[in-house]
Amino acid sequence: MKRQVLCVLTAAMLTAAMSLTGCGSGTQSEGTDAGQSGEAAASAGTGEQDREIKTPREPGNEEETMTSDQKTKDSAILVVSFGTSYNDSRDITIGAVEKAVAEAYPQYEVRRAFTAQTIIDILKKREGLEIDNMTQALDRAAADGIKKLIVQPTHLMDGFEYHDMVTELEEYSDLFDQIAVGKPLLSDEEDFKAVVRAITDGAGSSDQEDTAMVFMGHGTEAESNRVYKKLQNTLAEEGFDNYFIGTVEAEPDLDDVAAALREKGVYKKVVLRPLMLVAGDHANNDMAGDEEDSWKTVLGAEGYEVECVLQGLGELKSIQDLYVDHVQAAIESLEQP
Repeated sequence: MKRQVLCVLTAAMLTAAMSLTGCGSGTQSEGTDAGQSGEAAASAGTGEQDREIKTPREPGNEEETMTSDQKTKDSAILVVSFGTSYNDSRDITIGAVEKAVAEAYPQYEVRRAFTAQTIIDILKKREGLEIDNMTQALDRAAADGIKKLIVQPTHLMDGFEYHDMVTELEEYSDLFDQIAVGKPLLSDEEDFKAVVRAITDGAGSSDQEDTAMVFMGHGTEAESNRVYKKLQNTLAEEGFDNYFIGTVEAEPDLDDVAAALREKGVYKKVVLRPLMLVAGDHANNDMAGDEEDSWKTVLGAEGYEVECVLQGLGELKSIQDLYVDHVQAAIESLEQP
């Protein structure tokens, strides 16, 4: 018999930690809403293959504070990302978040899953690198005797991709004694303030009045696209008037950003950065590419000096720490009566 599934929401109806106990069977989620983790299309990349977090995770060469024998054998943390085929960015963004989680919770085995099947297939064909999708990761965890599963998505928001993940977890809930789901990056008021601090510190906030800092997000048709406007408002409230946020596939778009820059009328230089976990296809092509419709080209044609910084959010330690905090909240949710 399927037991009760409990989902806890914030006052703003943004998803907080969710605890599951119960029953079901899984279906595959292919991860088509790239706005949650920052990569929309698979594209060739170069760099080292993933070493530290494997599927399932095995101890790497890095020093660990706890041996595999000392880990809780029936508990695991599954870090779920959309994925990217850009190896260099993957290692220092998704890989960095996974490593931060592993270091914070050495008693847990940390595992990886991607939701973009296209990216999974490309990595397997191109490099022989095998990464589990959600169905495979959950099947593997159940087969390995995992009873307590903490699932931490690297999604930026509670959009389509996030809800697909939660739905699949509900269908698998009979195979685990406990499942706790961590919040997406931007969920409550404190998250927005923390992300503002992270991106402004990480961007080395320019105090030059003629320089605009522009962040490119993905965007989504889901209601959660509102997080971009909220983040823009939070930036303004914190006094960062020279920061602007746009999206590739939703609103505000590049036209909106360009109009806002013109309205200010003081900028000579624009610094472009991705508001995505990884600096993948969108960052390298839609933002920093040489095509006539790239953000770099369009804003350059408007007369601005344009600088592109290909740094995914996952590279920032403060962002990694925020995901770790969300894991902690998910673990604590299991301990609540």
